[in-house]
Amino acid sequence: MINSTTTPPAEGVCSWNSLVTQYIIPVLYCMVFIVGILLNGVSGWIFLYTPSSKSFIVYLKNIVVADFLMSLTFPFKILSDAGVGPGQLNVFVCRVSAVFFYTNMYVSIMFFGLISFDRYYKIVKPRLTSSIQSVKYSKALSVMVWMLILLLSIPNIILTNQTAGEKTCIECMKLKNQLGRKWHKASSYICVSIFWIVSSLLIIFYAAITRKIFKSQLKSGGNSISVKKRSSRNIFSIVFVFVICFVPYHVARIPYTKSQTEAHHSYQSKEILLYLKEFTLLLSAANVCLDPIIYFFLCQPFRETLCKKLNIPLKAQHDLETSKTKRENTAHESTDIL
Repeated sequence: MINSTTTPPAEGVCSWNSLVTQYIIPVLYCMVFIVGILLNGVSGWIFLYTPSSKSFIVYLKNIVVADFLMSLTFPFKILSDAGVGPGQLNVFVCRVSAVFFYTNMYVSIMFFGLISFDRYYKIVKPRLTSSIQSVKYSKALSVMVWMLILLLSIPNIILTNQTAGEKTCIECMKLKNQLGRKWHKASSYICVSIFWIVSSLLIIFYAAITRKIFKSQLKSGGNSISVKKRSSRNIFSIVFVFVICFVPYHVARIPYTKSQTEAHHSYQSKEILLYLKEFTLLLSAANVCLDPIIYFFLCQPFRETLCKKLNIPLKAQHDLETSKTKRENTAHESTDIL
C-alpha cells in the first residue's frame, strides 16, 4: 500500500514506500534489463552484417545503439533504488546515469520520427525523393540528432554540482544549483515538446502511408489483400508500441517536473506524482525490449540477415519476391519496412 501520510519526513530520511521503490520497481527493471540487453545485443550483432543501403536502416542502427546504451544505465538505477551500494552511487545516478537514460530515450524517439518521415516520402511522395533520403545525408542527420540531444542533456550533468552531505536519501533536484534547476525545467519542457511533435508527425505520416497502401492494393486486385492487411498491421504496431511506451510518461512528466521545481506542491502530491512518474518511466524503459521485435517484423534486410545467421530457411522468400514484381512501384517500396 502506498504511504498516504501528509507529513514530510525528517531531513535526510527516505520518505517513499520501500516496498514499491526498493523491491517492486528494481525487480521490474531487472527483468527489462535482462531481456533488453539480450535482444539489443543480438540486434546489434545482426545489424553489423546488414549493409546500410537505405536511410531507414541507418536510423534503425542508431536506435539499436541508443537502446543498448540506455539498457546499460538500468543496473545503476536498480542498485540505487534498492539501497545497495554507497551513497555516492545515488549521486552518480542523479548526475550521470539518469541523464544518459533520458538522452538515449529521446534519441530513440527522434529516430522513430525520422523513419516515419523517410517512409512517408518514399511511399506517398516518391517523385519528391531527393538527396535528403540518401545514406550519406541520413548519417549526417543522425550525427545532428545525437548532438542536439547531448547539448540539452550535458548541462544537467555539469549543473548537478551540489554536495550530498551525509543524507541517507538523496533527492536529485537538491543536487542541482539554481541555474541547474532552471535548465532542468527548460530542458524537460523542450524534450516533452519534441516528443509530442514527433508523435503527431508519426501519426500523420503513417495515416498517409496506410491510405496510400490501401489505394495501391485496391488497384492491384483482390489477391493482394493479405499484403494490405500485413502492411496495415505493421504500421499499427509501430504506433501502438510508441503510444503505449512513451505517452503515459510524457503525460506525467510535466506535473512531476513542476512538483520538483516549484515550492507550492504538498508532500502528498509530490509522493503521488513520484509513483506515477516511476511506473510510466518503466513503460518507457520497456521499449528497449519491444524495438528488436519491430526490427524483425518491419525490416526485411534485418529479418533476412537474422535467418541467414541462424540457418533458418525463408520458405516463402521465393513466392514473396515473385509477388513483388506484380505490384506497383509504390507498394514495392513499402515492403522495405512494412
